[in-house]
Amino acid sequence: MSNVIKIRRGANIKLKGTADKVSATATSDTYVVKPTNFHGIIPKLVIKQGDDVKVGSTLFFSKENPDLKFVSPVSGEVVEVLRGDKRKLLEIRILADKEQRFESFQVAEPSKLKREDIIKVLMESGNWPFIIQRPYDVIADSTKTPKAIFISAFDTNPLAADPDYILHGRDKDFQAGIEVLRKLTSGKVHLNVNADTTRSEVFLKAQNVQQNKFSGPHPSGNIGVQIHHVDPINKGEVIWYCRPQDVAAIGSFFNSGKFDASRIVALTGSEVTKPKYYKTTIGASIKNIVAGNISAGDGHRYISGNPLTGDQISAEGYLGYYDAQITVLPEGKEPQFMGWLTPNFDKLSFSRTFFSWLTPSKEFSLTTAMNGEERAFVVSGEYEKVFPFDIYPVQLLKAILAEDVELMENLGIYEVSPEDFALCEFTCTSKIDIQPIVRKGLDLIKQECG
Repeated sequence: MSNVIKIRRGANIKLKGTADKVSATATSDTYVVKPTNFHGIIPKLVIKQGDDVKVGSTLFFSKENPDLKFVSPVSGEVVEVLRGDKRKLLEIRILADKEQRFESFQVAEPSKLKREDIIKVLMESGNWPFIIQRPYDVIADSTKTPKAIFISAFDTNPLAADPDYILHGRDKDFQAGIEVLRKLTSGKVHLNVNADTTRSEVFLKAQNVQQNKFSGPHPSGNIGVQIHHVDPINKGEVIWYCRPQDVAAIGSFFNSGKFDASRIVALTGSEVTKPKYYKTTIGASIKNIVAGNISAGDGHRYISGNPLTGDQISAEGYLGYYDAQITVLPEGKEPQFMGWLTPNFDKLSFSRTFFSWLTPSKEFSLTTAMNGEERAFVVSGEYEKVFPFDIYPVQLLKAILAEDVELMENLGIYEVSPEDFALCEFTCTSKIDIQPIVRKGLDLIKQECG
């Protein structure tokens, strides 16, 4: 085992509503697959409304790479294909059967398969989208060989689901997933754990991995931070990563020959009466999950994902493809008397504007209010306090806005993704929406240099 890598720059946002280690089962009548969850993919439909599908049946494939297939998480009838402007494919909605039917795939022990055979079966079965590539933060390019593959066994985002709890009892599936990933890289599979909180034997006793220990505040759990401190990405290099629950899904597929769309998600947030975990399926409606478990009133924001990087959905919306968390927060619609001038112990501040800094362990009930409007960049040094990269964040953002490709490369665009700037966005004095700027920069650099 390596020494502990200590992340010193960052900050933990402690919110009320962490999920209790209690699990329930939540089903849904309909399930949705959103092509918009897969950035950069131009989908080509192979089904139409009224078609019957099984778990693992192909719904669409990538127009640029027809071998890359996206499959149904449930069996049933395709009841709606929703399109937006210019016929952009937004959703495929499936009415689920009471008893699930599965497509069967021919699988074998990963150790007995060649790398190209594993890639082929992962692409055909719909498991390939679980593997993400850095740089660009998109689905991995199967024509490239990554110098390493990373798995983060902990999450430091606000109210994040606990991978120790989610993966409990899935030792065989997780290890099988690791054996698959090992065949895909010429380097190491890095399993990154939290030196203080990771206790699950699923992670601590995993075989054939390089285990790295991290400690420190958010974003130490972000895969980008871990890559930066273990094996930084240089121009021309590629690293892949996979979330723990997705590693287990890949392993489950090789153990059973069936696509595994099951998920355990955490219902969290200060507006949730009894935050807890739910066993559900990719693309499930959150309607039955939140029913009867939300505080009174209608001023709630529902988020698929965590408060910093998740997507806003409705109370009857659907779980995102990669999300293991549903967050419910109060909307910040009510005006505040004297705003930030009022002394207050219930407002979170990283700059000691409020007295809340005297109670560092206190949990807050924050609203979605911006507490100000967007203005020009203020050079305050606040980004650097929470951005644990050896990168100048403000200069990189300005290079992206100026579309200066060479300067973006020199300032480290290949190492970052939008989520790495989420904490900067939260602390931003100028109220700038930073994550879309970073995404724009990644898309530009991929187009020009990818």
